[in-house]
Amino acid sequence: MNTVHQLSSAIDTKQPLPIQFIADAAGYSMASVAQALDSMETSFLQYAPWKDSYPYQPVVSFSIAYSQSAIYIKFNVKERYVRAAATEINGPVWQDSCVEFFISFDGKYYYNFEFNCTGTALVGYGSSKTERRLLPAPLIQTIGTYCLIQNKSGDENKYWELTLRIPMQVFLHSSIDNLKGRQCLANFYKCGDLLPEPHFICWKNVDSAEPNFHLLHCFGILDFK
Repeated sequence: MNTVHQLSSAIDTKQPLPIQFIADAAGYSMASVAQALDSMETSFLQYAPWKDSYPYQPVVSFSIAYSQSAIYIKFNVKERYVRAAATEINGPVWQDSCVEFFISFDGKYYYNFEFNCTGTALVGYGSSKTERRLLPAPLIQTIGTYCLIQNKSGDENKYWELTLRIPMQVFLHSSIDNLKGRQCLANFYKCGDLLPEPHFICWKNVDSAEPNFHLLHCFGILDFK
C-alpha cells in the first residue's frame, strides 16, 4: 500500500478537527500568541487507555492554529504534581510533567514533539517507537515556547500552560512549505512517568495493552482549512 493511500484510508474513517488559519505571528511575542490561542476552539485529552494501571487523570486541553510559516499550539494543564528535571534538548522530558504532539504528513512517518512544563523539548522522526531519529538541537531551538505555572490558594492542584510555535522548517524530513488545504494525522498526549501519580492520557484513544503513544493507526485528523 502506498503512503498516499494509507493516509487517505485513515482519513476516510475519522472526523477531522478543523484548524483555523491566522495571520503570521512571527513578529509577535509568544505571550501574545498564547493570548490569541485563548480565543480558539478548545479540545480535551479525554482518554486514559490504561486507567486500570494508571487511574489518575489530570485535566488537559489544547487549542491549535496555523499560519503560513508555523503551527501554534497551547496546552492547558491542571494536575496535582509538577516535575521539570530535564533541562537539555532531547533529554527525558517524558519523565516530567509532559505534553506531546505527534503529526504525520504521509501516513507512514511521523514527528513526535514532547515538552516538559518549562518548555524543554525532545523531537524525533520515524515510523515507530523504536525506528526513530532525533532532530538536531539547533533546529529544535527554533521552536518558540512560552510557559506559565501557577499555584492557586486553597487548591491542591497546579495549573500550567505551554504555548508553542513550531516553524515549518522543523519538519526537516518532509517537503512541506504550506499546510493550507492539507489533512494530516495527529494525536496529543499528556504523561508524567516519574511523577508521584504516573499517567498517560490522549486526545484520540490508543488501542494497546501497554502505554504506547507511537501507534500511527490511532491518530486522529487535523484539517488545515
